[in-house]
Amino acid sequence: MPALVGKSIVLGVTGGISAYKSAELTRLLRKAEAQVRVVMTRAATEFITPLTLQTLSGNRVARELFDLTEEADIGHIRLADEADLVIVAPATADAIARMAAGMADDLLTAVVLASRAPILIAPAMNVNMWEHPLTQDNLRRLITTGRISTVGPDRGELACGWIGAGRLVDPADVVAEAEAILARRAPRAALRGRKVVVTAGPTFEAVDDVRFLGNRSSGKMGFALAGAAAALGAEVTLIAGPVSLPTPGGVARRVEVESALEMQAALEPAAAAADAVVMAAAVADFRPASRQPGKLSRRNGPGAAAPPMTLPLVANPDLLAGLGSKRSGGSPFLVGFAAETGLAADQLIARARAKLSEKKCDLVVANDVGAPGLGFASDHNAVVLVHADGATQSLGPKPKTVLAEEIWAAIVPRLPAGSRP
Repeated sequence: MPALVGKSIVLGVTGGISAYKSAELTRLLRKAEAQVRVVMTRAATEFITPLTLQTLSGNRVARELFDLTEEADIGHIRLADEADLVIVAPATADAIARMAAGMADDLLTAVVLASRAPILIAPAMNVNMWEHPLTQDNLRRLITTGRISTVGPDRGELACGWIGAGRLVDPADVVAEAEAILARRAPRAALRGRKVVVTAGPTFEAVDDVRFLGNRSSGKMGFALAGAAAALGAEVTLIAGPVSLPTPGGVARRVEVESALEMQAALEPAAAAADAVVMAAAVADFRPASRQPGKLSRRNGPGAAAPPMTLPLVANPDLLAGLGSKRSGGSPFLVGFAAETGLAADQLIARARAKLSEKKCDLVVANDVGAPGLGFASDHNAVVLVHADGATQSLGPKPKTVLAEEIWAAIVPRLPAGSRP
């Protein structure tokens, strides 16, 4: 199971009768050469001893949020930061409800809330609890975060005597799902030593000293991509149009610009030293031919209506095509975005393929920004990745932060070997 080799797995065990299966799950994870840190709730210790899981995992079992020996270095945050994957197996109805409510009143829920790693939940409970609308609503709420997935439960005879859904799946099935999740993600520090440039947000093209031509881009997708690259170890330069978003953690440098020409001036020197450039910004195609001083008025004088006005426009430089034309030896890896509205899936891909060829990109990320609840200003998006090698991948709908991680997972294996000087 190569996807698990060397990975840091946090295994959360909650208080259900199937907690005994966590011993076999721990053994299988260690057999797959994963590093396992077990976190037990107090109720879990009523069903299986910490000593058993400590012996099988080879690590001290963490139990208390306020353990002074652990919290001297804020242990729950360290566990969350170091995890490549968090597994909660078994996950009781109570644990699922507390996670869905965003609670962090014990060590396990604090780790789940603090971790940027994917979370895999393996539910186990009485069939009536499993089928209860509140439990199902809580699960849906967790899944819609885009970072949490589930495996199981199985159907069969339960410890309580009922027959139905609620049995913890076989530990081997949990391991197989864990492997599949990690295989879809870029390895930790996959971009260490790499220089990445991300453009984000709109550009504003001045009409006069007050007004401008702009677009509805919020910058959220570009900022998510910058943050995800930084989390993978890249040295990130974020070139941001006029947005009010905070700089993502780990981003080395943020350059704020307003117009397309300002973005071009910041982009060209940064791209020359980059291993990858992600052009997520919505750069205006046109700008006013001249900027009027002061504020244009609709009236020539008191009570006099202004005549109809014509606003001459000139084309802005095509920043993406400019970078594509200057590349040598496949560097930098170039990612463009294609924001479309109202296209069928095959038309969206066709537009992306055309842009890929015209702009000499390695990847085009295409999305329908007019889809309800997705695209501009939304925290969620759905995209199609169209690669120069002919491959296509559909991702989402998911939170933009999760999509950003999956986009980098698709980019990392395609980056040229080594880093640029």
